[in-house]
Amino acid sequence: MKQITQTDLNKVLWAAADSSRMSVGADIYKDYALTMLFFKYLSDKSKAERENLIERFGDDDDRINSKMKTSRFYLPPHSSFDNVFAKKEEDNIGEVVNMALRAIEDYNKAKLDGVFRGVDFNSEVVLGKLQQRNKMIRHLLEDFNKIDLRDISEDIIGNSYMYMIEQFGADAGKKAGEFFTVHSVAQLVARLARPRPGDRIADPAVGSGGLLLLAGEEVKKQGSDNFALYGQEATGSTYQLARMNMFLHGMDSAHIEWGDTLNNPLLLENDQLMKFDVTVANPPFSLKKWGAENAESDKYKRFWRGVPPKDKGDYAFITHMVETLKPKTGRMAVIVPHGVLFRSGAEGKIRQQFLKENIIDAVIGLPAGLFQTTGIPVAILIIDRSREVGGVRQNDKDVLFIEASKEFKSGKAMNTLTDENADKIFDTFINHQEVEKFSHIAKIDEIIENDYNLNITRYVDTFEEEAEIDISATIREIEEINPKLKKLEAQMKQYLKDLGIK
Repeated sequence: MKQITQTDLNKVLWAAADSSRMSVGADIYKDYALTMLFFKYLSDKSKAERENLIERFGDDDDRINSKMKTSRFYLPPHSSFDNVFAKKEEDNIGEVVNMALRAIEDYNKAKLDGVFRGVDFNSEVVLGKLQQRNKMIRHLLEDFNKIDLRDISEDIIGNSYMYMIEQFGADAGKKAGEFFTVHSVAQLVARLARPRPGDRIADPAVGSGGLLLLAGEEVKKQGSDNFALYGQEATGSTYQLARMNMFLHGMDSAHIEWGDTLNNPLLLENDQLMKFDVTVANPPFSLKKWGAENAESDKYKRFWRGVPPKDKGDYAFITHMVETLKPKTGRMAVIVPHGVLFRSGAEGKIRQQFLKENIIDAVIGLPAGLFQTTGIPVAILIIDRSREVGGVRQNDKDVLFIEASKEFKSGKAMNTLTDENADKIFDTFINHQEVEKFSHIAKIDEIIENDYNLNITRYVDTFEEEAEIDISATIREIEEINPKLKKLEAQMKQYLKDLGIK
């Protein structure tokens, strides 16, 4: 097979996934297309391994099968993509796919248990009646059968998986926020969290896992594979996407749980909340019915600063993240709606407490229109527990405000945060510097004077004076235009006269 580039594979895979789409929405169809890609990946890699063993051991089937069973994953007899493809014309093809996927799960429980359970290729409720769903499944099988993934690196396949998630996100509109964060924004959040070798990194609203993986990539850029990834996701199908995503990126040891983080946190250690060096997240904005009624009796006493409003779960996620950070060292970066910065009531009291603890490090305002889910501008909140009493930064008593709402490349449907935009934000944060009309370092006394309000425009003056009007030049322009206007008026009168209109 000729060498295939990242761009080549992206195009081929997206064409295969998209061409098989029937009447199912992008937010649902993605689960089937991405599962089929994962199935093909497992099958092709298993096939490649068997071919290598045949070269080494010839026709010694017992020895080959023994080696296959101890490999990274094992496909039991008759469960490969090729076996399923051979049965594509059978009326029960949906059931055939389901049986193959379940068999793969059963033989690989340690790594793949439950990863396919939420995707039913024989579901009449989701995919329609027999003829319609069989047509879609056959198209998927036929399209993916043309793709050979045996000799393609995991990095390229993993990146293509993320590319497809982003493409489905573009089609899914507001539902996209349930499963992914725009890559450019996620990458910036991962950089701002500053993960380091040896870190435990978590995302309590992990979605399909892209942001968590990017945080891991930040450690790899430092020349180290010494880090651990953890996540929790409430939506079953999205949780399964995250599991596949980790596996495709070679992060088999990533620990991803399925459940409601706010009401039933599952990342535990010794029956207590697991503590992390870094947390990152893009939680749902202002989540309604998040579980405020259970907060007072929370087993882990996360809400001691106050209970967020029952119809706005923003501070519930922020509080959870803070409580899961290692004391005196943990760092976090979270995407929030701007209301988090200035709303009063219970949220104002929680914000004030965070400021009194001295753990809010920076507030970064992003442009509007970066997400499919909302057109409003959002912010990134940076919290650093090394600033609390006993931490190495306990004497840092200020907050860096960055007003980056103009840092974007304009687009028709969405705006884009370019590498240049992201670098400007990141460099300003890392250097902790004031830049005219872009950033400001506010001492705590200044924030107290503003009644603990963190609205960025209170601290960063972006006012631009209007240019002085050149009256002489304006008069000259009017003098030049007047003769033209008189000529047009004369022409119009003549046209009306010719038409018999007075």
